[in-house]
Amino acid sequence: MPVSFHKESISFRLSDAQLLKRWVRQVIETNGKSLGDVAYIFCSDEYLLQMNQEHLQHDYYTDIITFDYTDGETISGDLFISIDRVKENADKEAVDFNTELRRVMIHGIWHLLGLKDKKKEDLKLMREAENQSLSLFNELNVPRGT
Repeated sequence: MPVSFHKESISFRLSDAQLLKRWVRQVIETNGKSLGDVAYIFCSDEYLLQMNQEHLQHDYYTDIITFDYTDGETISGDLFISIDRVKENADKEAVDFNTELRRVMIHGIWHLLGLKDKKKEDLKLMREAENQSLSLFNELNVPRGT
């Protein structure tokens, strides 16, 4: 079960699950790593806030918390994503919900691949990596023969 999708405390249906799994694997393998077990857990703001407080001692809402279980070159982790936050981000940035969801999903993968985002220069590299990955998703999503 290399890439899996779950939900906690919300009703949510993910579209394009198989394509998303292929995309995550390709981003990881393109960076010279192998895919271990990556679990995405979609949840509410309140659920993720509680996790943020309990596990990281942070008292604020966030769109994603990544728990890294990477072992050497094998990328593994649990990625908790607040669907409430993704919706708000999408509205704020004037982008489609699914585009923002993919950005947050791949953001977590880039953390597992070693990118940081706390410093300004690190955040710039993270955004470039996200954008490159989103372009790859769009290429994978083009129907064959067009």
